[in-house]
Amino acid sequence: MNFRELRFARAMKFTIHEINNRTDLLPGITLGYQIYDSCSEVAMALKVAFQFANGMELFFNDTDSCSKSAAAAVPALVGDSYSISSITMTRMLGLFGIPQVSHYATCACLSDKRQYPAFFRTVPSDYHQAAALAKLVKYFGWTWIGAVRSDSVYGNTGMASFLKAAQEDGICVEYSEVFYRTEPRSKLERVANVIRRSTARVIVAFLHEGELRLLLEELARQPPPPLQWVGDAWIIDPEFLRFNMCAGAIGFGVPRSVIPGLREFLLDLSPAQALKSPLLTEFWESSFSCSLKGSSEGARECDGSEDIRALQNPYTDTSQLRITNMVYKATYAIAHAIHGVICNDTQCDKSAKFTPWQV
Repeated sequence: MNFRELRFARAMKFTIHEINNRTDLLPGITLGYQIYDSCSEVAMALKVAFQFANGMELFFNDTDSCSKSAAAAVPALVGDSYSISSITMTRMLGLFGIPQVSHYATCACLSDKRQYPAFFRTVPSDYHQAAALAKLVKYFGWTWIGAVRSDSVYGNTGMASFLKAAQEDGICVEYSEVFYRTEPRSKLERVANVIRRSTARVIVAFLHEGELRLLLEELARQPPPPLQWVGDAWIIDPEFLRFNMCAGAIGFGVPRSVIPGLREFLLDLSPAQALKSPLLTEFWESSFSCSLKGSSEGARECDGSEDIRALQNPYTDTSQLRITNMVYKATYAIAHAIHGVICNDTQCDKSAKFTPWQV
């Protein structure tokens, strides 16, 4: 399980609860939500998009229960974390005019409103980051470098922008390798061997976290000479601190932030609450190496002594809320958009019917 992604999902829930308790934003309206796991797979993301698009006629439920309205097509969604999944989803959702606000999809291609008119984001485009990385490399006088990227629209587009800017700045590239996590292991081994044999000691990586983890694990089997890593979005992921070869890696990250109340919300979780959600059940069992009653076999049973406050993992780490803050902003952006459609200065129309495109 990706604990960091679980924190993103729970941050959205926290934000919705915060919005529902406000009197100045959507007064009298209770926002509901559904959370789906795309599993970082395009096929699953497409399935989720179809689930979002299907349903009954849109309406607001003025009761205390969201059970009936939960089946309705959603007016907007937050996600996905990955560019390739976001592209797949917005191409389908855009046909229905359903807006999508991503907190982490950075591909510059998604700024093309002709292709993706219903896509928005709270994170900067890679177009700016690629140019900045080229300036950063030039600033340190690194004129002989290597490059590796994910074989996806995110990696290919981001690296193409970087290489163009690097060439203009007089930076020479010894190699530019590409791979994807589902490819045969032989492809990963070949890329690792290219890095080991190269003379470039600086490597620029436009990689998804999944690809970078695989590459670092492969390189660790036969460590190359010390490398200076220059990164994009992965540079702010604390998971990579466990790889010694990433010591000293530099890049640009989203500024850290503080979200009052979020940490207490994340830690306010009991075994009984975890059992209500498959994702939280998996989180609890993975974190404490025990089995919640009736949920699995072969492991010791959770006895209630588990202390979530003692955990040290990406879910509980709120010291650097960067992308989490982008989730917070994306959720608020949708709430303000809905407010603008159905509310005036003092009240909201609970019976209002509107199309997602109005949002």
